[in-house]
Amino acid sequence: MSDHDPDAKGGNGGTQRMPTVEREPASGGGSSDLEQSASAADYDGGGGEGQPRRFWSERRVPAGIVAALATAGVGLLLYDVAAVRAGRTAMEWRRRLADELAERPLDNPWMIGGAAVAMVLGLWLLLLALAPGLRGLLTMRRPSGVAGADDVRAGLHRSAAALVLRDRAMEVSGVQSVRVDVSRRRVRARALAHFRDLDEVRRDLDDAMASGIGELGLVRQLDLSVRARRPAKR
Repeated sequence: MSDHDPDAKGGNGGTQRMPTVEREPASGGGSSDLEQSASAADYDGGGGEGQPRRFWSERRVPAGIVAALATAGVGLLLYDVAAVRAGRTAMEWRRRLADELAERPLDNPWMIGGAAVAMVLGLWLLLLALAPGLRGLLTMRRPSGVAGADDVRAGLHRSAAALVLRDRAMEVSGVQSVRVDVSRRRVRARALAHFRDLDEVRRDLDDAMASGIGELGLVRQLDLSVRARRPAKR
């Protein structure tokens, strides 16, 4: 069962997108214990044994498109074959295709182009099958000491993580504005400081961001890149 809050808008405003929670097949334990809140200190170390892995996309759209195209193509071909068996003339496109395949050599540009398109399509489908997808969702750690925690998987959207870290950065004295970008492996913060020494602002900002990343409770520890500069003179 998945619980999703309304979509959030990234950037400096908008409604925050809350963590995505997915309940795994039940293995025992009461659900009332799961309702109590847990701070970042209550989480196990990231990446350890038993920690949840990345969420996998169901790939409904690509799978539906491929299934529809394959069904339409195979259905049309079977209809034409059945019509020929019934004594009718084959469709023009199939006769022309058979003639072209029989007459054109393998080094013909059309043959090479068609093979290249088929290969790219096959590699794309293979990549969709092997890649987890859902790159915008960061996997969170399971809380320790909570009954039934093993039945729950939680994820935090990158836009929500960026919004939380931006609020933490704005609490640093001397920061006028800040832009925070969160990827799957790194957090980049670009701040404008309108007073205080830049080195001091950068040091305090680095500490605040590192503390904020730790409190997100993510399985993968994100790398941090912080820059601070003065606003451009007008």
